[in-house]
Amino acid sequence: MWEPMAQLLVLYNPPADPAVFDAYYQQTHAPLAKTLPGLRSYTINEGPVQALAGTAPYLVATLIFDSIADVQAALVSPEGQATAGDLPNFALAGVTLLMLETKAA
Repeated sequence: MWEPMAQLLVLYNPPADPAVFDAYYQQTHAPLAKTLPGLRSYTINEGPVQALAGTAPYLVATLIFDSIADVQAALVSPEGQATAGDLPNFALAGVTLLMLETKAA
């Protein structure tokens, strides 16, 4: 049986200094994001992202929740505010957040 869920995709633009970005992301930002209430799973890409058109992001984080309402609640929670507030500390090249529901095709 198909179980609906929601995803928050976070696309990070290529940083000026990938080594500094990676260290900060792994040591500081990812642990913050993993505290989001309702988070079922958290994954990031391994290796370079390949774009079929346009510019590829440097890093894609996929956060899985039960519903869009859970994503929205997580984003406005104190943990969500702390995670969002941390973005200017390392994601200087910019970041795009996409929220979507998924279903079996």
